[in-house]
Amino acid sequence: MPHSARKAPLLSAHDRRLCHQSIRAGSKSFHAASRLLPRDVRLGARALYAFCRSSDDLVDDAGNDGRASERLRKRLERIYAGRPIDLVCDRAFAAVAQAYHIPIEVPLALVEGFAWDEAGRDYDTLADLKAYAARVASTVGVMMTMVMGCRDRAVLARAADLGLAMQLTNIARDVGEDARRGRIYLPREWLAAEGLDPDALVAAPRFTPPLGRVVARLLAEADRLYDRALTGVAGLPVDCRPAIRSAAFVYREIGREIRKAGCNSVDTRAVTTGRRKGELIAVATLTPFPLRAPMDDPADPSTAFLVDVAAAHEPVAPRSMDAKLGRMLELMDEARRRQQQMHMAARQGG
Repeated sequence: MPHSARKAPLLSAHDRRLCHQSIRAGSKSFHAASRLLPRDVRLGARALYAFCRSSDDLVDDAGNDGRASERLRKRLERIYAGRPIDLVCDRAFAAVAQAYHIPIEVPLALVEGFAWDEAGRDYDTLADLKAYAARVASTVGVMMTMVMGCRDRAVLARAADLGLAMQLTNIARDVGEDARRGRIYLPREWLAAEGLDPDALVAAPRFTPPLGRVVARLLAEADRLYDRALTGVAGLPVDCRPAIRSAAFVYREIGREIRKAGCNSVDTRAVTTGRRKGELIAVATLTPFPLRAPMDDPADPSTAFLVDVAAAHEPVAPRSMDAKLGRMLELMDEARRRQQQMHMAARQGG
């Protein structure tokens, strides 16, 4: 299936700059990978990140009264009604949602995942945990794929797999940090099989070999998902493949660092050095991409609803006309800003 044409979201220079600052400060890994994206996709990706990061921070805020997710739902309603509140992240996401026809069901699923965090939801099985990961991570992968102009069901399914893999990697890395915040995301039936009590782990976070086996088991599932996800890179637009493969390589390396530490993510937090990231990005960029890759596996049950709604939604408009229109409106916006500045300067001078 041919890729839908892409177009850059209509963001002011001010909002583009703040979205860039958000991803640069919030995630060095994603920032490094985003620099490899073509300009139109890079703008959309950074705007998506700014909104998702702001939403996550709002839910994690120590002063959260447990209703942050409800406020986020109302903000999304305003965004899709064309009336975003005066926040850079909301204006940016509104531009992206409009430019790429992102159905509201996808970001609403993200907010649902945040609501599960607010409720302190526990996850008994791997399937339960993947349902959570689908909402807080696969949603982002699916939206990114739409920003890249691709609505192919198989490619969307592999993007959702990458989101699952990255979120499971996050959970494996942050066991100690999460426990000290009163949260355990590891599947409770896995903990029970190792004779571990999640409440005791929260009360006194301590690494033990049984806990290490649970972490190793989670990383094994993440690796399986990375393998599936990487088959989908060949289905992306050629100019987007290096960035997505780089992001997968860099994030997967976190799992390798966890294993090097004996799967002890209570006393240490795995990191990937800047030099190693550079090496992985070089490998991801320079290794030839297969002309065609097997992508026939259906979506994971946890992400099938996201793939269904994204694949069924209206594709974006042709790139050529919209790109020209977008650039024209950006220039008009800058001209209006300069005119306002000159007017203010004249008034102050008078």
